[in-house]
Amino acid sequence: MAASGGGRRDPLAPSRIPCAFSPRGQHYFTLAGPDGHLRVWETASNRLHQDFVPSAHLSATCTCLAWAPPRSLAKEGPQRKKRKSEAVGTSDQVDLLAIGTAVGSILLYNTVKGELQSKLVSGGHDSKVNCIQWHQDNECLYSCSDDKHIVEWNTQTCRVKCKWKGDISSVSALCISPDGKMLLSAGRTIKLWDLETKEVYRHFTGHATAVSSLMFTTIRPPSESQPFDGITGLYFLSGAVHDRLLNVWQVRSENKEKNAVMSFTVTDEPVYIDLTLSENREEPVKLAVVCRDGQVHLFEHILNGCCKKPLTSNCTIQIATSGKDKESTPKPIPILAAAFCSDKQSLLLVYGSHLQPAIERVSLNSKEPHVCLIRDVNSWTPKIGGIAVTKVKTPVMNSEAKVLGPGIPGHHAAIKPTLETEKTESKRRVKENEQVSIEERLGAMDIDTLKEKRKGDLKADSYPVLLVQGLESNDCYMLNKVLQTRKDTLIRNTVLRIPVYAVIPLLNELTKRLQGHPNSAVLMVPWLKSVLTIHASYLSTLPDLVPQLGMLYQLMESRVKTLRKLSRLHGKLILLITQVAASEKTQGVPPPEQTAKLVYEEESSEEESDDEIMADKNSDENWEEDEEDRESKKDEDEDDEHEIDQDTENGEEKEMALEKEINGDSDLDPENESEEE
Repeated sequence: MAASGGGRRDPLAPSRIPCAFSPRGQHYFTLAGPDGHLRVWETASNRLHQDFVPSAHLSATCTCLAWAPPRSLAKEGPQRKKRKSEAVGTSDQVDLLAIGTAVGSILLYNTVKGELQSKLVSGGHDSKVNCIQWHQDNECLYSCSDDKHIVEWNTQTCRVKCKWKGDISSVSALCISPDGKMLLSAGRTIKLWDLETKEVYRHFTGHATAVSSLMFTTIRPPSESQPFDGITGLYFLSGAVHDRLLNVWQVRSENKEKNAVMSFTVTDEPVYIDLTLSENREEPVKLAVVCRDGQVHLFEHILNGCCKKPLTSNCTIQIATSGKDKESTPKPIPILAAAFCSDKQSLLLVYGSHLQPAIERVSLNSKEPHVCLIRDVNSWTPKIGGIAVTKVKTPVMNSEAKVLGPGIPGHHAAIKPTLETEKTESKRRVKENEQVSIEERLGAMDIDTLKEKRKGDLKADSYPVLLVQGLESNDCYMLNKVLQTRKDTLIRNTVLRIPVYAVIPLLNELTKRLQGHPNSAVLMVPWLKSVLTIHASYLSTLPDLVPQLGMLYQLMESRVKTLRKLSRLHGKLILLITQVAASEKTQGVPPPEQTAKLVYEEESSEEESDDEIMADKNSDENWEEDEEDRESKKDEDEDDEHEIDQDTENGEEKEMALEKEINGDSDLDPENESEEE
């Protein structure tokens, strides 16, 4: 069971190579290379069995593969009479291989005859085929595509039996239940369909990216006491693009539980998955997962309920070179696929190049958690029957043949030159006489290269590709071209579209550049911010994140410690700069023109002395006049008082005279009176 290359909608992500083992024994291994060739290898002898090139292999590249279930001679009856020579005493025939293409067509390839048997096109898909699944009766074929539809094909008539919409987005993976009555499909969510009514039976949610693989892990329910309807209680497995977790789901009778019951964790995105089915409750499920980093993770677990903590692998297998020859250090050899043998105690490993993969059977008796196999893969040239396959043809030369080259006498007969040939010859001679210096030639070459570079400006879509290539090849020119951009939207989109395996190398490159010149460090801060915010969920799942990002953490800590001092210094410098600028402005500005509202002019000293003398005289005269006025006022006051006193005395005299008249004292002499007075 292969996790075929479906469900991948990111054009910048590395394409998964479609490959698959033949069922029941894994006698053949087929692989669709990036060159468009379909190659079938014999697993026992590691020999290339067939090399098929479709007619439209360049425009309609292979996107997924699926071997047909083995046919039994008893079931086929009269249909197998046409191929009596092909059935040489075998009860099972593996001959059909379904190939999905990028244009929506499906090819049926006959591996026995080595030719294309039929093509499924009419009424099918309008876009790339993501996954193909054969039904158990071998007459039905199910396919899904980016056009959001699921198609049921009749392989005998090569026509569409049924077509329905599977999701609101592209459908990326399919899987048929063990009893053949249900179909699992994956788009944005995982759906379980009833094949008779074409209605959704259950929904499952849990993956954030496109699901790339689906397969059932059990064929019997965990509880045998309850009646079994063929689907309730079964477990199935799902893996997604850019996801390091494989989720396990259980089909339950109630429709409340939609989440995964457990999960398996791996080091990188899974590209090929194979497992052994559990036939009873006590039998564990064995799982082999090939990751993008070239390692194989082996799991063995009994599915008996929910498990919150992700399960780690029991054993990890890796292949590397010895490094004894010219290479100073061993190099890893990528593992392309892995499958359990029929005894379930050994594993078939396919590793090396896509053109000439090496196939080896490895026993699983080791109890070590990590196994590294040392292999030397020297020649990767494909061979058919022991003869190397190559497109370079060496011509068969006769020893008596005479080879003539240009410039040798007798190579061509003398021809009378025409007028045009004479003109061209004269021009050529003039050019030869005008010798150009080496410096001028190099300058012309530099100009040409600059023109080519200006023509090939970078586009926004090419930034993620260039960034990944630069990180893998450690190309400084390519990395500078990408990392020196200042546009925030371009930086965010680039970080968003890079694959997850490039996140840690990008962080290491940013850390190295942050330690360099301050100008380059300023450019790296937006990149670092985007990586930490967008890929925070992926970074949190890494077990060895602390040692990998230790240098970056120390760098950030040292920068943060000096931030307060730098901010204070920055504030003081701003105050000084503003004061200096203000003083320069005031010095350079001329004073404004003002007109006086009142003008006071002082006279000479002589005039001032005369005025003072006159003022003193006037003041003295005024002082004398004031004194005279005061004395006159005083005399008048005294006269008034004297008159008042006289009046009072006269009044008193009259009163006394009256009293005397009354009392008879009128005989007094006036002389006495005068004396008394």
